[in-house]
Amino acid sequence: MNNCSGREYHEATKHSWISVRQNPNRLDWERQPALMKLYPSELPRIELSKNFPSHTLIYHIGGITAKKSYPGVEYYLRTNPSAGALYPNEIYFQARDVEGFDDGIYHFEVGSSSAVLLQPLEEKTGLEPLLKLSSRMKGLLFFVSSPWYRSAWKYKNRAYRYTLLDAGHLLGTIEAGSYLYEHAYRIAYDIDLEGLNRFFGFGPEEFFLSAAIVAVPDRGKEVSLPASTLVQSDPTGVFEPNSVIERAYRDTLRLKACRKAARFPHFTFHKEAWEETILRRRSIREFAKRPITKAQFEAIMEIVDQPIPSDCDEPLQIYAVINRVEGMPLGVWHRGEMVKIGDFSKKAGYLCLEQRLGSESAVTFFILSDGCNYRALYQKAGVVGHRLYLASGYLGIGCSGIGAYYDDDVAAFLQSDAMVLYALAIGR
Repeated sequence: MNNCSGREYHEATKHSWISVRQNPNRLDWERQPALMKLYPSELPRIELSKNFPSHTLIYHIGGITAKKSYPGVEYYLRTNPSAGALYPNEIYFQARDVEGFDDGIYHFEVGSSSAVLLQPLEEKTGLEPLLKLSSRMKGLLFFVSSPWYRSAWKYKNRAYRYTLLDAGHLLGTIEAGSYLYEHAYRIAYDIDLEGLNRFFGFGPEEFFLSAAIVAVPDRGKEVSLPASTLVQSDPTGVFEPNSVIERAYRDTLRLKACRKAARFPHFTFHKEAWEETILRRRSIREFAKRPITKAQFEAIMEIVDQPIPSDCDEPLQIYAVINRVEGMPLGVWHRGEMVKIGDFSKKAGYLCLEQRLGSESAVTFFILSDGCNYRALYQKAGVVGHRLYLASGYLGIGCSGIGAYYDDDVAAFLQSDAMVLYALAIGR
């Protein structure tokens, strides 16, 4: 296990009761990086419109759905959650033979809800070679990047974890939107990330993490990479190098012994209700200690357990601390059975850095993995987390992601040697 990619980084960025007290975060608000990337105004833009299903799909991937104002600060809420509302990811996409877009390579400019045309596509050019695709693809190819200093500004060395989780949530929004778009999707981790970084003109401030394919092969037609690279735009305005994060990225670039997951999820959501769930997704900040039903818990788990199609499917372990579920005993649930009996609500709160969310929820989840491809397994945890958000919301239940916890204490409580990736709480 110690030879697995990312393990050294993960060990070095664990939280403990002592570490969070010895190294408290002190933020320099004068140097907070920009939360949205803007390309030059002279580049063509296509304003997203409800008239085109493809535009709706793009909007559902990280679009702004609400704004909260406080003295001296405004928060823009999006379809995807983000640790600290810092949104350390950007979405780019290639469109070919897609109604509503000229063939080209685009950036989703969240602030203006528009697609910025970075480069038109010729008939025999495209980004397919960087995804290791042998044929030209008709449809949408999505690329998830990370201007990681947005998160590192606050979370320091641990920020690479958050950029991967948040990227997974974006992949989850692509999954959720694809259901409405009525098109299959699959996630691609085993791609030429360095080639993508070069083509998009990225410096050390931004790097690619994954891709998603919502397209079909145009059989017998090959394409080559466009000859010219794209003009880069500063994604954050402020930047500080971080050797720990930059090394973790390099160490997790290469994947090994990947197992493909070819099966697609089977969802049966009412589409209008599902879209409403996507648009009103929020992170709960407190629970009223009200229970949910066993039927609701089982329905959520049925959704969470659906396959996630990708080219590198890493194993995840999902534990659920049952605090308040009618018809279920208190305890720890794993793989369909109770593995610990008792009231562990206070323990769950303690493990989540002593946050009340963990103790006052109906269920507190911990997602672990003993897989070896860190970049893929962490993003998969984010996809699962997004399913928890939306499945809960669909059933009228609140959800909140918790990226900070006492790593070793969680593992010891669950009697596992696996890496702890994510905690989430659901309830009323």
